[in-house]
Amino acid sequence: MEQYKQEFIEFMVDCQVLKFGDFVTKSGRKTPFFVNTGFYRTGEQLKKLGEYYAKAINDKFGLDFDVLFGPAYKGIPLSVTATIAISTLYNKDIKYCSNRKEIKDHGDKGILLGSPIVDGDRVVIIEDVTTAGTSIQETLPIIKAQGDVTPIGLVVSVDRMERGQGSKSALSEIEENYGLKTTAIVTMAEVVEHLYNKEYKGKVIIDDKLKAAIDAYYEQYGVK
Repeated sequence: MEQYKQEFIEFMVDCQVLKFGDFVTKSGRKTPFFVNTGFYRTGEQLKKLGEYYAKAINDKFGLDFDVLFGPAYKGIPLSVTATIAISTLYNKDIKYCSNRKEIKDHGDKGILLGSPIVDGDRVVIIEDVTTAGTSIQETLPIIKAQGDVTPIGLVVSVDRMERGQGSKSALSEIEENYGLKTTAIVTMAEVVEHLYNKEYKGKVIIDDKLKAAIDAYYEQYGVK
């Protein structure tokens, strides 16, 4: 596993973004783990997060694209910090763009904020995490409505590695249904590999009991 992936897993734990216990996802699934990017709350945390996203984007897609689109609301700061990181790490100037939930009818009008999306643009979408893959259904029409543009990929922070609407993983369904490449900074398999029965800051985060609960969750919701 790449060093930045290991560091990102520990970073999520430190920021209390990755939690273990009893939770219910947006799609209604009871889960022993939860990823809440709303717990990235400081400038330093966002700076580091952007760097991890930038490395994952470069690894999967390269940097031959024009716009990084972050769906409202959580995608807005993600698109900003990741484009800053791409500029800093790789000296590549990528435009950032997000949508508004409410269309603005004065000043900077329209549904978009940041850079406009124009004909010929190649767009990568950045999100926090996908469970059932439903949010992409709202995002793609917004992007495609801007003109003759090409959505080429989706990057999320964590691939939960569970079924979407059917028998395949949410990210696999997105690739198949929308023709998008997908990637994540880390997968839950990598999280478990890095944390299971290993001490981090004096504590074993994933012990045998929690590992069994995670395994049971994937038995129910994992890809068959």
